[in-house]
Amino acid sequence: MVVAYTSAQIRNVTLAGHSGAGKTALAEAMLYTAGQLKRLGRIEDGTTVSDYTKEEMERKISLTATVLNCPWNAHHLNILDAPGYADFFGESQSALRAVDAAAVVVDAPSGVQIGTERVWGLAAEAKLPRLLFVNKLDYADLDLEKLQGQLKERLGRQVVPLQLPVNPGPGFNQLIDLVQMRLFSYKNGAAEQGDIPGQWESRARELHQQLVEAVAETDETLMEKYFSEGELTPEEMAVGLRRAVLQAQVFPICFGDAGNSVGADRLLEALVQYCPSPEEAAGLHFVQGGEEVQLEAKAEAPLAGFVFKTVGEQHVGDLSLLRVYTGRLKPGDEVANSTRNTTERIGQIFQLNGHARTEVPEAKAGDIVALVKLKDTHTGNTLCGRSKPVVLPGIAFPEPLIRVAISAKEKGGEDRLALGMARLHEEDPSFVFRYDGEVSQSLLLTQGDIHLSTLLQRLKARFGVEVNVEMPKVPYRETVKGRAEGHYRHKKQSGGRGQFGEVFLRIAPKGRGEGFEFIDEVVGGAIPHNFIPAVEKGLNESLGEGPLAGCRVVDVAVAVYDGKYHDVDSDEVSFKIASSQAFKDAFLKARPILLEPIYSLSITVPEEFMGEVMGDLSARRGRISGMDTEGHYQIIRAEVPLAEIDRYATSLRSMTQGRGMHAQKFERYEEVPAAILDRVLAEAKRPAT
Repeated sequence: MVVAYTSAQIRNVTLAGHSGAGKTALAEAMLYTAGQLKRLGRIEDGTTVSDYTKEEMERKISLTATVLNCPWNAHHLNILDAPGYADFFGESQSALRAVDAAAVVVDAPSGVQIGTERVWGLAAEAKLPRLLFVNKLDYADLDLEKLQGQLKERLGRQVVPLQLPVNPGPGFNQLIDLVQMRLFSYKNGAAEQGDIPGQWESRARELHQQLVEAVAETDETLMEKYFSEGELTPEEMAVGLRRAVLQAQVFPICFGDAGNSVGADRLLEALVQYCPSPEEAAGLHFVQGGEEVQLEAKAEAPLAGFVFKTVGEQHVGDLSLLRVYTGRLKPGDEVANSTRNTTERIGQIFQLNGHARTEVPEAKAGDIVALVKLKDTHTGNTLCGRSKPVVLPGIAFPEPLIRVAISAKEKGGEDRLALGMARLHEEDPSFVFRYDGEVSQSLLLTQGDIHLSTLLQRLKARFGVEVNVEMPKVPYRETVKGRAEGHYRHKKQSGGRGQFGEVFLRIAPKGRGEGFEFIDEVVGGAIPHNFIPAVEKGLNESLGEGPLAGCRVVDVAVAVYDGKYHDVDSDEVSFKIASSQAFKDAFLKARPILLEPIYSLSITVPEEFMGEVMGDLSARRGRISGMDTEGHYQIIRAEVPLAEIDRYATSLRSMTQGRGMHAQKFERYEEVPAAILDRVLAEAKRPAT
């Protein structure tokens, strides 16, 4: 039975963090604790609600953000379980875009990892209130004092514990709640409350006072009360802590062991007590048409909802996952897709728990729901009222890191390949598929190797397309450094009307990025005016396949200054051929060079891997442009030729034991160094196999 609830009773939260921290296990424990599950599923057995796809069960990691929901203490929680693996960071971005708070999960044995800081920073940019859940307290040899110090150092001194773990290590099952000052003991996932043991009373009181101080510091009135009386009432503490969390002035830490459902109830309680409802959340604030727009979660306002993810299911069709920011939505409603300037009629509306669906009669401000069988609505689109259109800000996905060339194995399969990739891109905009005319290859750019293999697996399973994967060619370009003149006479006589055209050209370099310039300097009718366009056309066609290595020619100025023609035999074809050959003659005399694409890299690695990473960059012809320190991590900024960074994401993870990551983007073209030019030319001219 679907229980009705108000926007004030909703809590929308993403579980985010580094890969392997236990987010999916925690989501399972939360559903189990909330009574949604009769038994606890296990990742190892492929029985969790969240990781339900065949690929996730096989790989035993989350590949997509999954929507879950459960009740807790008269509230309704929408929980988005986001992948932690770096290849699927775009899924975390999508999930964080749809919620009002983030619970960042930390692996207790490993502490703060690069993925922890990455999602923490993303949530901070979105101004989301944040909690921490320190997981796997059943592991041996844990140093929780050291871990909490690391959390404060890396994530901010506003990080404060809400609980005190009593017996961390094998058999862990007890927590002291520092707000209620009660002991919680767990058996088979169920909690029993009791008094704090005498030997823990002093430590619990000390940590309680630290929590009170942290809250008092965020409010002048509470600070005065605390200084004068040395304590806050439970009511003042509850209100003050909630306000501090909502304003991102305090970040509470919860503790537990998701695998045995220890502490899941404390996290659920913290989410309800301290995280915002959609009505209290900051909402969306953006500029549209030069005007500032502020969306507030009011069910009676005009509809505005954002499709943050599309789930494609074979034999079922697409599910559009929608966060409703304002207004309400019912089956049968006709709404505008303002992003694509189309309309949609709403069919069934569902709440999701992984693969399971529950139909609901409507969606209102604050809800996260799934819509089915929309005609032309995809990830990043806005659905809104037709009378008051609004386009909500999209999601800025990271630049892809891996580049491969793919082609259909089956003859004539290119159309199905393009169609399948287009459909997959509607679900997952974090990859790019395009045909590159410069290298005559279809390129697939992904976030990493697992992202690549997952896409190709889906392509085969859902669209029946198998592909060949090849190394992509580098899109080198050609230009000149000097000035030169070229000449060609085209003369052909084979009975009947012949062909004749003679062209004299000058070539000169232009500034990088200035493109091609054609200059007509012919005087005295040496080339009739009506043949000048044919000369220009011949030059333009020559630019696509340069004389040096068959690459695109850029940044040159070509002037035609003289020529000859024949009254009978001259025609457009003759002058196109003559100009093309004259261009080749001039180009090869003008100190031709090859240009290669240069990418800027921002590489984040733990300090202990700096030496190896720097040495590797040097071997890749990289130039270090800067370095910064962020906590335990070093950020190296470098510029490296594209030819040297194919599969760099894989190499970096190998060098850093999976703890390094990078971002990259195209910067400019530069001259290929003379020392390697011959090798590059040989490779560029090598015929495709």
